[in-house]
Amino acid sequence: MKNFFDEFKKFISRGNVMDMAVGIIIGGAFTAIVTSLVEDIITPILGIFGGMDFSDVVLTINGSNFGIGKFITAIINFLLIALVLFSIIKAINKAQTIGKKEEEAAPTTKKCPYCLSEIPLEATRCPHCTSELKK
Repeated sequence: MKNFFDEFKKFISRGNVMDMAVGIIIGGAFTAIVTSLVEDIITPILGIFGGMDFSDVVLTINGSNFGIGKFITAIINFLLIALVLFSIIKAINKAQTIGKKEEEAAPTTKKCPYCLSEIPLEATRCPHCTSELKK
C-alpha cells in the first residue's frame, strides 16, 4: 500500500500534471469570460439587428416535443464563442510578436570566388568550376 501512495505522489508531483491542472482551471475561468461576452454582449447586439430568437421553436411529433429552437440557439452560441475565442487568441499572438524581430537564419551557403556559384559553407572545392577553395 505504501508503494501505491509513493507512486501516486511521484505521479501527481510531475511537472506536466501540475501544468495540466493549472491549464484546466484557467480554461474554466476563461470559458466563463468568453461565454459571458457572447451571451451578455454579442448576442443582444445581434438581436438588435436580426431580432430572431429560436428558443421557443418546438417541433411536435406524436405528442413528443423536440426543442429544435434551443438546439439551433446552442449551435449559434457555439459558433459565436468559437469566433470570439479565435479573435482573442489571434490578438494575443499578434501582441506577442510586436516588437520582436525575426531572427535571421545563419547562412548555409557561400559564393565561390572564381565562378560566383552558390556552394555549401563546408565545401573545400567548388562543384561547378572545380576550383580549390581557401579555408
